[in-house]
Amino acid sequence: MSLNDLIIKCKKQERQAQEELYNRYASKFFAICLKYSNNYEQAKDNMQEGFIKIFQNISQYSGNGTFEGWMTRIMINTTLKQYKKNASVFLSIKEDIAEDPELEYEENEFSTDVLIKMIQELPERYRLVFNLFVMEEHSHQEIAEMLNISVGTSKSNLARARMKLKEMIEVRRNHPSLAVEK
Repeated sequence: MSLNDLIIKCKKQERQAQEELYNRYASKFFAICLKYSNNYEQAKDNMQEGFIKIFQNISQYSGNGTFEGWMTRIMINTTLKQYKKNASVFLSIKEDIAEDPELEYEENEFSTDVLIKMIQELPERYRLVFNLFVMEEHSHQEIAEMLNISVGTSKSNLARARMKLKEMIEVRRNHPSLAVEK
């Protein structure tokens, strides 16, 4: 079934179409939710809540922009709302970290688990801005609007996150026993 047909049927609240849409996008949206969630279970809950909002608001999708982009925005906003309640963030993907030139990090230097642990150790406000800027490629203006902070605060939090990660990488380089699961 084409995406347009799915959208039309989902607007009519047809369960089979909703299930197909869910199955097409669940793994992608779960990965997004996992980046922003504190743990696996919270990511699952955030994804479910996001899909509920998608199905409740699908009639508002006007066709401007991509449908996937529209759904992604709902997923991120749903998870950010949960973040604001719980004030914690989880993110992964070591390739994205490796591409950040300020971190002076070699891709195979640490395992993904060690990198995730380092990111989890960042203060919560730094983790969120780091994730939105580096992982999701939002501008500081967009981050400021999403988090209701100033652009300067967004830039400052990103700089501090990078500085903190740089320090953690150096500590683990100098103390290999800290870089377990290599």
